Amino acid sequence: MLTAVERKELEELYNQSIKIMREGDIIKGRVVSISQNDVLVDVGFKSEGIVALSQFQQSDLVINQELDFFVDSIEDDAGAIVLSRDKAMRLQSWDKILKSHQDGDLNDGRVIKKVKGGFLVDVMGIEGFLPASLSSFKNVQDRDILGKGFKFKIIKVNSLRRSVIVSRREAIQKEKDEAKAKIWHELKIGNIYSGLVKAITDFGAFVDLGGVDGLLHITDMSWSKITHPSEIVAIGARIEVMILNLDRESGKVSLGLKQRSPDPWQNVDEKFTPSARIKGKVVNILPYGVFVELDKGIEGLIHVSEISWAKRINNLSEMFAIGDMVETQILNVDRDARRISLSLKQLEQNPWLEAEEKFPVNSKAQGKVRGFTDYGAFVELDSNLEGMIHVSDMSWTKRIAHPQEVLKKGQKVDVVVLSVDSQNRRIALGLKQLQNNPWPEIAVKYPLDTVCDSEVVSVTDFGVFVKLEPELEGLVFSNEIEAERTATLKPGDKIKVKVIKVDVEQAKIGLSAKGL
Repeated sequence: MLTAVERKELEELYNQSIKIMREGDIIKGRVVSISQNDVLVDVGFKSEGIVALSQFQQSDLVINQELDFFVDSIEDDAGAIVLSRDKAMRLQSWDKILKSHQDGDLNDGRVIKKVKGGFLVDVMGIEGFLPASLSSFKNVQDRDILGKGFKFKIIKVNSLRRSVIVSRREAIQKEKDEAKAKIWHELKIGNIYSGLVKAITDFGAFVDLGGVDGLLHITDMSWSKITHPSEIVAIGARIEVMILNLDRESGKVSLGLKQRSPDPWQNVDEKFTPSARIKGKVVNILPYGVFVELDKGIEGLIHVSEISWAKRINNLSEMFAIGDMVETQILNVDRDARRISLSLKQLEQNPWLEAEEKFPVNSKAQGKVRGFTDYGAFVELDSNLEGMIHVSDMSWTKRIAHPQEVLKKGQKVDVVVLSVDSQNRRIALGLKQLQNNPWPEIAVKYPLDTVCDSEVVSVTDFGVFVKLEPELEGLVFSNEIEAERTATLKPGDKIKVKVIKVDVEQAKIGLSAKGL
């Protein structure tokens, strides 16, 4: 039997405990027993609390498991404490919602249902609304959305209505920003990183390093010369690149691909020495020369002037093709400038050394017409030497406006060697010199003041060219013919002229049409 004092003390303790527990509180409780429909919970009071089994998750149904409960009522009709596991979890979830909104955290959530204007989302046990405009679910099928879990950011809460608006778009952006900040923190010059090629331009490629884009410039792609980045990388390809430079203020990252392998030019002067013969592959053809790959990442240039001793080179593509193997001689190696000069002609003896001996002045030779300029024709002679016939040396008596009036490309012609300049590599040839100079006879045939018939060949600003014979032309200067008359003349017109000058040395005959 309890004494009166003990009984009073127990009553005071009981009354104190009742005062501590209030309706609406969240308290700790221990699972005591589990029945078919209810769970008995010990909360440290005289009587246990009863909670519906349906309010528990399977993982919570463990004897002696300590959980949080909401106090609905201190004592029901049966004298038991009424607790709610659901209300406790919702209140706690709402506190977490408020804190997450305040802190700007990301939360795991599950899309429950599609509704007008968006979706309903379960976030920490609270139902929130995801507007379609903030979902980033463009072109995504409903089956890939409903019931699926995603990251969300709480962007608006209404405590009175207990409503929540979430955004997946902002969650995605925050994840990107966080990943970017992490990458920026980790990036170090000289380190190797894996990246995804996002875009290709004429000057390089942009590579995604996991939230940070870097530029891989075309000059940093390969030690070998390339004409376009697509020769090395492709969109969507994953590549290993080195960080060359970082500018955190501007957000620019310079990347390198070739730097992952040793610079082949480092010991180039040891491997390639002047005067050495070497074979290589033609990799590029430009108007000024041919680039030859001598080794991986090392190219040399055969300048157009080093192709031939004598031939005039008009089109290198007619002589070379990409992929051709050629033997060359090294002229010079400049490691600092990354240049190697090559030559083809140095592999052959210089024919100009024997040009004067082989083609003495006034000797006759035979060659083939290779090309033209406005002022003459190029003729290939023996020994791959080339000479030129100037238009003035094509006819003694006829004015030649263009060499193609007399010659055709590929035509074989007999010529006379007029001069040989081995130092400047020039040979002057003549056609008219195959015949005797007719001008001494012309001077006798056409004495001064001789009047004769002629045919207009052409009309110029300075006079009129006329034909006296099939192979003899003369000039009527503009001051020797009336301007009004000149304006009416055309090729083929007949006109009388008078001989006023015959220059045998200059091979010219001057005429006048005044008074005739």
